[in-house]
Amino acid sequence: MSSVKIECVVNERYKIGESPVWEEKDQTLVYVDISGQKVCRWNPVTKQIQTLNTDAFVGSVVPRRSGGYVIGVGTRFAVVDWEKQTVTTVAHVDQEKSNTRFNDGKVDPAGRYFSGTMAFEIRPAEVERKQGSVYTLYPDFSVVKHFDQVDISNGLDWSLDHKTFYYIDSLSFRVDAFDYDLQSGNISNRRVLYKLEKDEGIPDGMCVDSEGKLWVACYNGGRVIRIDPTTGKRIQTVKLPVDTTTSCCFGGKDYSELYVTSACGGMDEAALASKPQSGSIFKVTGLGIKGIPPNSFAG
Repeated sequence: MSSVKIECVVNERYKIGESPVWEEKDQTLVYVDISGQKVCRWNPVTKQIQTLNTDAFVGSVVPRRSGGYVIGVGTRFAVVDWEKQTVTTVAHVDQEKSNTRFNDGKVDPAGRYFSGTMAFEIRPAEVERKQGSVYTLYPDFSVVKHFDQVDISNGLDWSLDHKTFYYIDSLSFRVDAFDYDLQSGNISNRRVLYKLEKDEGIPDGMCVDSEGKLWVACYNGGRVIRIDPTTGKRIQTVKLPVDTTTSCCFGGKDYSELYVTSACGGMDEAALASKPQSGSIFKVTGLGIKGIPPNSFAG
């Protein structure tokens, strides 16, 4: 087993650092600070961070094939022109509600953007229940709603054969699986894949590796766990120097680096003093495992 190394590479106190995605063409890490209302881009060579301010809580960011990004911001899907620093709304969701916002999102292998909503938090991980829904933004900017009654819509990804969709509703404390129809983008046959143990915390963001295993960031658990979806068993745990781990993605030239985001929102001075790197981004190397390149939105 290679020796695992964890280093803090972006030492910032993001309120809710989330939705990391590796951008291959620029070799940069793109991510959001949800309640900080900004999209960020970090260059590991220059260590520089560029930011784009949004006008509302921004749940996730994904690359767009034609350039720039797409985001779930407030209850809107919007396209981002990074060079011009503009945000243009292309679709609305949850229009009958006033208390929800987008949370995590990701692009499927066909170029569709999946993202879910949740109620605004009263305190970290405390929300009015069953207010969220899961949506897909299609490349023509049409939107499909898959299901509702969601507490905190979170981590999502697809199996390597594209036949299974993995999904986390955080307050269910589990990872679920659906059958996935790549041609239509439809999901069906929901089932429980993995139920978290008490000390593992709250399941948050998630990604898949090149062996088809799942990596789940555990909020209030201070760790990322690796799950084998065929057996439903945890096969590895990586502990971080902060408790508030939020999401993860693979990156680097050969996708052998695991980037883990975290949060500091809601922490008091004593908690921040005991975990001073809360809100930072960490790089995990030496796992002996690689990720796969992210999908880009086709619209």
